[in-house]
Amino acid sequence: MKTVDTEEFWTLLHSLPVPDDAEFLYGPQEDGQLRERNLRLYLELMEEAGSSILLVGEAPGYRGHSVTGIPFMSVRELAARPGLITGNEEGDGFELPVAPAAQWESSSATVWKTMAGWRGPLPIFWPVYPNHPHEPGNPATNRAPRAEEITAGTPVALALAEAFGVTTIVAVGRKAQTALQRSGVAAETVRHPAQGGARVFASQLAALNEALS
Repeated sequence: MKTVDTEEFWTLLHSLPVPDDAEFLYGPQEDGQLRERNLRLYLELMEEAGSSILLVGEAPGYRGHSVTGIPFMSVRELAARPGLITGNEEGDGFELPVAPAAQWESSSATVWKTMAGWRGPLPIFWPVYPNHPHEPGNPATNRAPRAEEITAGTPVALALAEAFGVTTIVAVGRKAQTALQRSGVAAETVRHPAQGGARVFASQLAALNEALS
């Protein structure tokens, strides 16, 4: 099994600038520490699975990643029995947040419904901009990340890909595709599951899995 060193990933993630209308998810507060513990466990599980495919989304949403610390995973997926990643009857071992802002997210549900038919090691999920962008003064909202935010966040995703020795990068949506292209990375592209794209996302990802199997 390959050795995964995520030190550079964590260094870049913690040094990413955070504007007033965005939230850093892995800060020193209790909920930030819980999210970081969950993310560290998630990466350990991906290492154990031998993951070599990275799905790069856009940014954390307030109903999913921003609550749990794990991309495309809401509380519903976090608490799933058996575990969605390990298949363990007791779950994957993640910590559940107390009084979460939301219990579920539609994009997370779509992604994991698609993953139920995935052949081979599960892909790693990560956003091209890892802070949670929201409307000014209202963290319980989502806004599109700005071009400069995406540019700043892309090296974090690339550091994760390098740590895992990723052989295939898949952009989930055009923003991720454009950011990766600007960094010289040719990525497969699938439709983002949000805003009516769930069916197309599922069919495109299934076709990609077939091609890679």
